[in-house]
Amino acid sequence: MSGRLIDISQTLRPGLPVWPGDTAFGLDRTWALEPGCPVNVSRLTLSTHSGAHADAPLHYQADGADMAAVSLAPYIGPVQVFDVSACGTRRIRVQDLAGGLAPGVGRVILKTFARFPKDVWPTEFATPDPSLIEALAAAGVVLIGVDAPSIDPETSKDLPAHHAVRRAGMAILEGLALDEAPAGLYELIAPPLKIEGADAAPVRAVLRTLP
Repeated sequence: MSGRLIDISQTLRPGLPVWPGDTAFGLDRTWALEPGCPVNVSRLTLSTHSGAHADAPLHYQADGADMAAVSLAPYIGPVQVFDVSACGTRRIRVQDLAGGLAPGVGRVILKTFARFPKDVWPTEFATPDPSLIEALAAAGVVLIGVDAPSIDPETSKDLPAHHAVRRAGMAILEGLALDEAPAGLYELIAPPLKIEGADAAPVRAVLRTLP
Protein backbone atom coordinates (compact mmCIF):
# COMPACT_ATOMS: atom_id res chain seq x y z
CA MET A 1 0.00 0.00 0.00
CA SER A 2 1.36 3.44 -0.90
CA GLY A 3 1.16 6.35 1.51
CA ARG A 4 3.38 8.54 3.65
CA LEU A 5 4.57 7.14 6.97
CA ILE A 6 4.18 9.35 10.04
CA ASP A 7 6.17 8.22 13.07
CA ILE A 8 4.05 8.86 16.19
CA SER A 9 6.52 7.29 18.61
CA GLN A 10 8.53 9.18 21.19
CA THR A 11 12.31 8.83 20.94
CA LEU A 12 13.55 6.65 23.80
CA ARG A 13 16.44 8.61 25.25
CA PRO A 14 18.12 9.73 28.47
CA GLY A 15 15.93 12.39 30.06
CA LEU A 16 12.72 10.96 28.59
CA PRO A 17 9.90 12.09 30.91
CA VAL A 18 8.38 9.13 32.79
CA TRP A 19 5.56 8.64 35.26
CA PRO A 20 6.66 10.15 38.61
CA GLY A 21 8.65 7.53 40.51
CA ASP A 22 8.92 5.14 37.54
CA THR A 23 12.17 3.87 36.03
CA ALA A 24 14.22 6.38 34.03
CA PHE A 25 15.46 5.39 30.59
CA GLY A 26 19.10 4.39 30.36
CA LEU A 27 21.41 2.98 27.69
CA ASP A 28 24.89 1.71 28.56
CA ARG A 29 27.53 0.07 26.38
CA THR A 30 28.38 -3.42 27.56
CA TRP A 31 30.74 -4.04 24.63
CA ALA A 32 32.38 -1.32 22.53
CA LEU A 33 34.07 -1.29 19.16
CA GLU A 34 37.80 -1.48 19.86
CA PRO A 35 40.75 -3.72 19.09
CA GLY A 36 39.65 -7.26 19.93
CA CYS A 37 35.90 -6.39 19.90
CA PRO A 38 34.18 -6.08 16.51
CA VAL A 39 30.78 -4.77 17.70
CA ASN A 40 28.89 -2.33 19.89
CA VAL A 41 26.34 -3.96 22.24
CA SER A 42 24.24 -2.07 24.77
CA ARG A 43 22.12 -2.68 27.85
CA LEU A 44 18.74 -0.96 28.19
CA THR A 45 17.08 0.12 31.43
CA LEU A 46 13.51 1.32 31.03
CA SER A 47 9.95 1.10 32.26
CA THR A 48 7.49 -1.00 30.32
CA HIS A 49 5.52 2.27 30.04
CA SER A 50 8.35 4.29 28.47
CA GLY A 51 7.37 6.59 25.61
CA ALA A 52 4.73 5.27 23.20
CA HIS A 53 3.52 2.01 24.68
CA ALA A 54 0.71 -0.52 24.79
CA ASP A 55 -0.95 -1.48 28.07
CA ALA A 56 -1.57 -5.18 28.58
CA PRO A 57 -4.67 -6.25 30.54
CA LEU A 58 -2.20 -7.37 33.25
CA HIS A 59 -1.51 -3.68 33.94
CA TYR A 60 -4.95 -3.14 35.50
CA GLN A 61 -6.29 -6.68 36.04
CA ALA A 62 -4.56 -9.16 38.36
CA ASP A 63 -5.32 -12.15 36.13
CA GLY A 64 -5.13 -10.24 32.85
CA ALA A 65 -3.12 -11.30 29.81
CA ASP A 66 0.52 -10.26 29.66
CA MET A 67 2.10 -8.52 26.69
CA ALA A 68 3.25 -11.80 25.11
CA ALA A 69 -0.33 -13.11 25.07
CA VAL A 70 -2.23 -10.19 23.55
CA SER A 71 -3.50 -10.34 19.98
CA LEU A 72 -1.67 -8.16 17.45
CA ALA A 73 -4.83 -7.54 15.44
CA PRO A 74 -6.01 -4.39 17.28
CA TYR A 75 -2.68 -2.64 16.70
CA ILE A 76 -2.75 -2.83 12.91
CA GLY A 77 -5.52 -1.46 10.68
CA PRO A 78 -7.74 1.54 9.89
CA VAL A 79 -7.69 4.30 12.51
CA GLN A 80 -9.29 7.71 12.96
CA VAL A 81 -7.41 10.52 14.70
CA PHE A 82 -9.55 13.12 16.48
CA ASP A 83 -8.18 16.47 17.63
CA VAL A 84 -9.71 17.03 21.07
CA SER A 85 -7.09 19.49 22.33
CA ALA A 86 -9.85 22.05 23.00
CA CYS A 87 -11.02 19.85 25.88
CA GLY A 88 -8.18 21.10 28.10
CA THR A 89 -7.71 18.64 30.97
CA ARG A 90 -11.27 17.36 31.36
CA ARG A 91 -12.77 14.02 30.42
CA ILE A 92 -13.43 13.60 26.69
CA ARG A 93 -16.98 12.66 25.70
CA VAL A 94 -18.70 11.45 22.53
CA GLN A 95 -19.82 14.95 21.57
CA ASP A 96 -16.16 16.08 21.51
CA LEU A 97 -15.38 13.88 18.50
CA ALA A 98 -15.95 16.36 15.69
CA GLY A 99 -17.74 14.78 12.74
CA GLY A 100 -18.18 11.48 14.53
CA LEU A 101 -16.68 8.08 13.83
CA ALA A 102 -16.24 7.16 10.17
CA PRO A 103 -17.92 3.91 9.02
CA GLY A 104 -15.80 0.78 9.35
CA VAL A 105 -13.03 2.34 11.45
CA GLY A 106 -12.09 0.03 14.29
CA ARG A 107 -9.46 2.17 16.03
CA VAL A 108 -9.52 5.68 17.52
CA ILE A 109 -6.65 7.94 18.58
CA LEU A 110 -7.29 11.11 20.60
CA LYS A 111 -4.95 14.07 20.10
CA THR A 112 -5.25 15.91 23.42
CA PHE A 113 -2.22 18.25 23.19
CA ALA A 114 -2.00 21.17 20.77
CA ARG A 115 1.77 20.59 20.99
CA PHE A 116 3.19 17.39 22.45
CA PRO A 117 5.18 18.03 25.68
CA LYS A 118 8.18 15.89 24.75
CA ASP A 119 10.58 17.34 27.32
CA VAL A 120 8.33 17.73 30.39
CA TRP A 121 5.96 15.48 32.29
CA PRO A 122 2.36 16.78 32.10
CA THR A 123 0.73 16.29 35.50
CA GLU A 124 -2.71 17.17 34.13
CA PHE A 125 -4.10 15.99 30.81
CA ALA A 126 -7.38 15.16 29.09
CA THR A 127 -8.60 11.58 29.33
CA PRO A 128 -11.51 9.67 27.75
CA ASP A 129 -14.68 9.43 29.77
CA PRO A 130 -15.75 5.81 30.37
CA SER A 131 -19.00 6.59 28.52
CA LEU A 132 -16.94 7.44 25.42
CA ILE A 133 -15.11 4.12 25.61
CA GLU A 134 -18.42 2.29 25.97
CA ALA A 135 -19.85 4.12 22.94
CA LEU A 136 -16.76 3.38 20.84
CA ALA A 137 -16.86 -0.28 21.83
CA ALA A 138 -20.53 -0.45 20.85
CA ALA A 139 -19.53 0.95 17.43
CA GLY A 140 -16.98 -1.81 16.94
CA VAL A 141 -13.81 0.03 18.01
CA VAL A 142 -11.12 -2.38 19.24
CA LEU A 143 -8.37 0.08 20.24
CA ILE A 144 -8.16 3.51 21.82
CA GLY A 145 -4.95 5.54 21.71
CA VAL A 146 -3.93 8.82 23.34
CA ASP A 147 -0.97 11.16 23.30
CA ALA A 148 -1.39 11.60 27.05
CA PRO A 149 0.58 9.40 29.48
CA SER A 150 -2.59 7.52 30.44
CA ILE A 151 -6.27 7.15 29.62
CA ASP A 152 -6.97 7.99 33.29
CA PRO A 153 -5.80 11.04 35.27
CA GLU A 154 -2.47 10.79 37.09
CA THR A 155 -4.21 10.95 40.47
CA SER A 156 -6.85 8.31 39.67
CA LYS A 157 -6.90 5.27 41.96
CA ASP A 158 -9.93 3.45 40.51
CA LEU A 159 -8.96 3.79 36.80
CA PRO A 160 -12.51 3.95 35.37
CA ALA A 161 -11.35 4.33 31.75
CA HIS A 162 -8.98 1.38 32.00
CA HIS A 163 -11.74 -0.78 33.43
CA ALA A 164 -14.19 0.35 30.75
CA VAL A 165 -11.57 -0.88 28.25
CA ARG A 166 -11.28 -4.15 30.19
CA ARG A 167 -15.02 -4.75 30.06
CA ALA A 168 -15.06 -4.02 26.33
CA GLY A 169 -11.99 -6.15 25.54
CA MET A 170 -10.27 -3.22 23.82
CA ALA A 171 -6.56 -2.44 23.47
CA ILE A 172 -4.77 0.70 24.68
CA LEU A 173 -1.96 2.84 23.28
CA GLU A 174 -0.58 5.71 25.37
CA GLY A 175 2.17 8.30 25.04
CA LEU A 176 1.81 8.81 21.28
CA ALA A 177 3.42 11.88 19.68
CA LEU A 178 0.87 13.36 17.28
CA ASP A 179 2.29 16.74 16.25
CA GLU A 180 2.64 15.60 12.63
CA ALA A 181 -0.71 13.79 12.51
CA PRO A 182 -3.71 16.05 11.89
CA ALA A 183 -7.22 14.73 12.47
CA GLY A 184 -8.31 12.26 9.83
CA LEU A 185 -8.19 8.67 8.63
CA TYR A 186 -5.00 6.58 8.49
CA GLU A 187 -3.67 3.06 8.72
CA LEU A 188 -2.18 2.29 12.15
CA ILE A 189 0.87 0.05 12.49
CA ALA A 190 1.90 -0.26 16.16
CA PRO A 191 2.59 -3.84 17.32
CA PRO A 192 3.97 -4.00 20.86
CA LEU A 193 7.08 -5.94 21.86
CA LYS A 194 6.35 -9.56 22.80
CA ILE A 195 7.52 -9.64 26.44
CA GLU A 196 6.48 -12.51 28.69
CA GLY A 197 5.11 -11.36 32.04
CA ALA A 198 5.05 -7.68 31.03
CA ASP A 199 2.20 -5.37 31.98
CA ALA A 200 3.00 -3.08 29.02
CA ALA A 201 5.52 -2.76 26.21
CA PRO A 202 7.03 0.01 24.07
CA VAL A 203 5.81 0.29 20.49
CA ARG A 204 7.16 1.87 17.31
CA ALA A 205 3.87 3.45 16.35
CA VAL A 206 3.37 4.58 12.76
CA LEU A 207 0.47 6.10 10.83
CA ARG A 208 0.26 5.57 7.07
CA THR A 209 -1.65 8.16 5.09
CA LEU A 210 -4.41 6.79 2.86
CA PRO A 211 -4.67 7.39 -0.92
